Amino acid sequence: MSKTQTVIVNGVDTAKLTATIEAIKGDPSLASFQFRLSNQWIGGGENRSRIDDFYGVGQELRHKQPFFLVSDEPEVLLSEDRGPNAGEYVLHALASCLTGALVYHAAARGIRVEELESKLEGDIDLRGFTGVDPNVRKGYQNIRVTFRCKSDASPEQLAELSKFSPVWDTLANPVPVTVRVEKK
Repeated sequence: MSKTQTVIVNGVDTAKLTATIEAIKGDPSLASFQFRLSNQWIGGGENRSRIDDFYGVGQELRHKQPFFLVSDEPEVLLSEDRGPNAGEYVLHALASCLTGALVYHAAARGIRVEELESKLEGDIDLRGFTGVDPNVRKGYQNIRVTFRCKSDASPEQLAELSKFSPVWDTLANPVPVTVRVEKK
């Protein structure tokens, strides 16, 4: 009987990563996930989200604990500044997903990453959001990501690995979003 040797690359158990990839190859239905959250408006620009359950690997699952996120606007945008605004959460989601994609895909290829940090900047013109100019986009017009990384891999190779990010793909390519409002 052979033992599977645990090899950790970038904090990732590569044997488990390989087993997960092979399981998905064998049964593509295991790859279907649905993430969810519920949100409640508090007042002004403030609202709170709860993240608890999700669907994955063919079953309903729960996080070890529920997570709560507070979102608000800074005072200059007429609220109380009790949390990051939604646009800042988008930047956080993109940063964390690009980072995770880069690290996991590097680990799968045996590429060691010793240090990794990123800086993101996004430009929004409020004339779109406020309706002042219908020709101005309501959302980010441009997002810039800069990684600083200590690794044996080239910057180009690491940038390519980061593009396995589902959040990057969601932002870079149009995705259908349906909004439905129900009366209480």
